[in-house]
Amino acid sequence: MSRVLVTGGAGFIGAQVVDRLADETEVVVSIDLRRGIEKPGVVHHDLDVRDPTLRDLVVEHQIDRVIHLAAVVSPRPEHTREFLYSVDVEGTANVLEACRLGGVEHLTAVSSGAAYGYYSDNPDWIDESDPLRGNPEFAYSDHKRIVEEMLAGHKTEHPEVRQLVLRPGTVLGESVSNQITKLFEWPVVLGISGSGTPFVFIWDLDVVEIIAIGTRERREGTFNLAGSGAVTMGEIAAELSKRYVQLPAGVVRGALAVLHRLRLAPYGPEQVDFLRYRPVLSNRRLIDEFGYTPSMTSLEAFRAYLEHRG
Repeated sequence: MSRVLVTGGAGFIGAQVVDRLADETEVVVSIDLRRGIEKPGVVHHDLDVRDPTLRDLVVEHQIDRVIHLAAVVSPRPEHTREFLYSVDVEGTANVLEACRLGGVEHLTAVSSGAAYGYYSDNPDWIDESDPLRGNPEFAYSDHKRIVEEMLAGHKTEHPEVRQLVLRPGTVLGESVSNQITKLFEWPVVLGISGSGTPFVFIWDLDVVEIIAIGTRERREGTFNLAGSGAVTMGEIAAELSKRYVQLPAGVVRGALAVLHRLRLAPYGPEQVDFLRYRPVLSNRRLIDEFGYTPSMTSLEAFRAYLEHRG
């Protein structure tokens, strides 16, 4: 039995993790500014991940394991870069300080495949040993890179806090809704000329189970989370029975520039590379070293998402 704290405990994955761990953990403490789940054994606090009183909470509940999920995955147009940095990076720094001062023994930090960056020279299949080059122009990607640098530094300075770092690809599930799934809801499927735009998907229940196993068994290391195989935008269009429209990168940049100036989109023209050069994650180490095979391939996860969305 253990006492676990989950940041972002009311989020899409966080709520599922809290619910999953409540049946096998002495106490699960959830923090989030959204309303948390109500279940025996779960204690929810309306607390910002940046709040310095987090360390007091860790001590009060005698937390021995932390699962850090809090981050801004889908920013709104009014979110400034400074705000996003404060949540993603400064929030993580606050969590690491709470772990150090509170005597936490194990930290599961959920990063992202976005930390590798969106570059034309990315390997066909990215391994955990490949460099993290999160794009400075893409806040989420850049911040995940910075966060992982912080985690590496903390691991060196405080090895007593054992670390498991997870880098998911695009997570799908029955009720998921984010900037990626919104692309699939358009009347046509948009692609960039000259790019297949491959996606790797992983089902949400697989992510939850990997987090649960890693936390329960105090696993260490860094692992990509992805179903086997990749799915291109053309294949996605075929699955959706929608027209696949490929536009020149310059046209898409111009459209994003206009939408961003009108505050109708949180992203500017630099986000074309987000579609054009997607990092394709290898799950070899997840299967061979962590010992977990995702229940669905990338294509099967996408089909399951479509089935549940009707």
